[in-house]
Amino acid sequence: MARSSYEYPGYDRSGASYWSKTVVLYALVTTGALWMTLPFWWTLTTALSANPTATSVTFIPAEVTAQNFLKLWERPDILLVRWFINTVIFAGAVTAFNLTFDSLAGYALAKIDFWGREKLFLGFMSTMMIPGMVTLIPVYLILVELNWTNTYQGLIAPLAANPFGIFLLRQHFKSLPSALGEASKIDGCNELQTFYKIYLPLAKPALATLGIFTFMGAWNNFQWPLIIANENEMYTLPVALFAVRNQYFAEWGLMMAAALIIVGPVLIAFLAAQNYFIRGMSLSGMKG
Repeated sequence: MARSSYEYPGYDRSGASYWSKTVVLYALVTTGALWMTLPFWWTLTTALSANPTATSVTFIPAEVTAQNFLKLWERPDILLVRWFINTVIFAGAVTAFNLTFDSLAGYALAKIDFWGREKLFLGFMSTMMIPGMVTLIPVYLILVELNWTNTYQGLIAPLAANPFGIFLLRQHFKSLPSALGEASKIDGCNELQTFYKIYLPLAKPALATLGIFTFMGAWNNFQWPLIIANENEMYTLPVALFAVRNQYFAEWGLMMAAALIIVGPVLIAFLAAQNYFIRGMSLSGMKG
């Protein structure tokens, strides 16, 4: 029978040294956690306060009210529903395309033996070293020629696949036994059926991890929507918040309510898939 940790020499849980270290460790972790959540708590309390100002920092509102959220719906120049729909379409489509294309490419690079596979994989990885600012202008000019500015396809197409996602899923597929695919082919499955019926269900943790990262990145993406969508009706929420900040800069409650609406879906998505996320971080380890 395995011995518990406290039976080993030098590991005495009853000693004063152990408890003092434990108390200090928990105090540091708790302090760090509180410090990290402090800005979010201030955002929440400011959004729920009646008349917050820039000079008053309120961590416990004297009067809890939803008037700031109601104002967002009532202002005619704030197209909250349209901006929210734009952001959902943008983030959802980018996530769906990334999960589809990255998983197909990752599977092909991991399980299908073809000439130049390793060189192609290195080519994908080399693109991760190119700064986004280098390709920003060429991509924009291409979309201008296609007349895709201020369109959903212009927002989505340049972000429909990601080299990091291909790398992540390739590593995960590579860690799965090849015998599973060989057995499925003996049973009559073609390559696509083997991918869809055998390997894809086993890749749920890695897919969830990639999905969360992609959705969060797209939902909070500010630079690309700002460049490609320069009409009010095509704004996403981060761009819309930036666009109206000057007009409503003094209304801190209104601004913080808008910030909560932006961050809310991301928190919900993470909490809903956190188990898969944790498993994906451990199972999709960086094996060669």
